[in-house]
Amino acid sequence: MTNTMETTRPIGLIAINREMERQHSDALASFHGAREAAEAIAASLKKTGRLLLLGMGGSHAVGRAVEPLYRVIGIDAIALPLSEQLGQPLTLDGRTVIITSQSGESAEVVRWFSETGGSPDTFGLTLEDGSFLARTATCLVGAGGTELAFAATRSLTVSFALHLAVLAALGEDPAAALAALTAPEAPSIDPALTALSRVATVVTSGRRLQGLAEALALGLTELSRRPCFSLEGGQLRHGPMEMLDPAIGVVLFRGQDSTAALVTAMAVSVVETGAPVVIFDASGDDPVPGAVTIGFKPASGLAAIFAMLPTAQRLMIAFADARVDNAGTPVRSTKITRSE
Repeated sequence: MTNTMETTRPIGLIAINREMERQHSDALASFHGAREAAEAIAASLKKTGRLLLLGMGGSHAVGRAVEPLYRVIGIDAIALPLSEQLGQPLTLDGRTVIITSQSGESAEVVRWFSETGGSPDTFGLTLEDGSFLARTATCLVGAGGTELAFAATRSLTVSFALHLAVLAALGEDPAAALAALTAPEAPSIDPALTALSRVATVVTSGRRLQGLAEALALGLTELSRRPCFSLEGGQLRHGPMEMLDPAIGVVLFRGQDSTAALVTAMAVSVVETGAPVVIFDASGDDPVPGAVTIGFKPASGLAAIFAMLPTAQRLMIAFADARVDNAGTPVRSTKITRSE
């Protein structure tokens, strides 16, 4: 069966599937192996109370996803693209900085250190322990080495597990998130694929889970080569809903948190436009009539992210595979971006 699949599927998607197959085990190993660096970052955060999360592409989406998790425990956290920090910098005084780069070699990372010199409160998060970033700063290093496939899958899951280690060092209980990694859910994506089968593009959106929505939009764009994008739920409400019609698919993320009702209200409004709606739902609330629900056990925070992310990855891969002959093989990009 495996041989048959590997002779009929695009080579890029085969590579992505291989990364995904080990992402849970690598994430668990990353969490358990990150204690020393996580405690150093936690000590810095207890001192500064302020966190700047820097990264590019999927690494920035990770920062966006964990922003609210640090904020809820009293850390003044903000995530910016590293390129934006280079051009319009926030002051670094009194801030803990985490620079995320799965390769540890991207052009912006190298330039940032050459221009700032780093600081005792600058840390890295990478998958490559021999990289420039790992040699230059105290780093959280993910298990399994550099991700080889083009679109970010395993690297996202591992990066979230490394943040889980920091949050645990700050006193948060990691049990629910670890349970989601240990016993992953795998609901069917078939109804969602059917709902999105005729759309020209997809818009993803969330509230507390907006960073996860942004990660999915990036992967959809990279793999399907369609201009899929993400808007935070309030931003989608303020004008851009004018674009919605049956040719625009909308994917929403709803967790068991105080923003769930806002996601529900958005889903109801989108259904009324005739646009196909898919909801990744860990809220425990009732399904929204007219929307396709991909359901998970009630969860919030990283537990919800770990539950939803692998299924979202399966959806983005299947969506792209239906539209592009060689999905997963980049034609205009490289895995490691070495130029600005």
